[in-house]
Amino acid sequence: MRAREPLVKACGLRRRVPGGDELLLDDVRLEVFPGERLAITGPSGSGKTVLLRAISLLDPVDGGIIHWRGQPVIGDEVPAYRGQVIYLHQRPALLEGSVEENLKEPFRFAIHRARRFDREHVVALLRELGRDESFLEKPSRDLSGGEAQVVALLRAIQLRPTLLLLDEATASLDPATVAAAEDLLSRWLADAPSDRALVWVSHDAEQTRRVADRTVRMNAGQCEPER
Repeated sequence: MRAREPLVKACGLRRRVPGGDELLLDDVRLEVFPGERLAITGPSGSGKTVLLRAISLLDPVDGGIIHWRGQPVIGDEVPAYRGQVIYLHQRPALLEGSVEENLKEPFRFAIHRARRFDREHVVALLRELGRDESFLEKPSRDLSGGEAQVVALLRAIQLRPTLLLLDEATASLDPATVAAAEDLLSRWLADAPSDRALVWVSHDAEQTRRVADRTVRMNAGQCEPER
């Protein structure tokens, strides 16, 4: 049964092309509920990435507001919100250094300083994704696109977020690792279904059918329920 209150609610989001009048997001309204696996579909350029980046507060909007657990996310509430809502891009940005150094980096931010990097936990997650402990020593410059996506997924999961926004976040993985990542995310959600949710953007229709229990479609910056 769907929870009465959404985790996150996008209320009338609008965003224009910088310096222009064209709308990238046109009065978008979207709710994501605890325990939900929501897929956002639509053609290239329909606004899917723009929407996820707006929900994660990575990019500014020209209108509308985000509500988190029923409260508007403004002012001093923004850092805590960003600590709970994590966006994973298809091409993640990594720092120079080893995989382990990249995984330790988030704990330098104020919002995560009360936590500590848990190497044992990360190694266990790596094994679920078909990698061993030696993967932590690999330099980021030597990683393939798929390996960079593995690092980005680990970097997010280790922080125990509430909402993950996955923007083609497994597109560069081989089929076996895609299946392992999907299983890992399903278990992550099942561990706290009343307090977590997933939003997927994927151009793979088969993946969407596997991972989503609700789908909405975007077209020309507008979001319409599909099923």
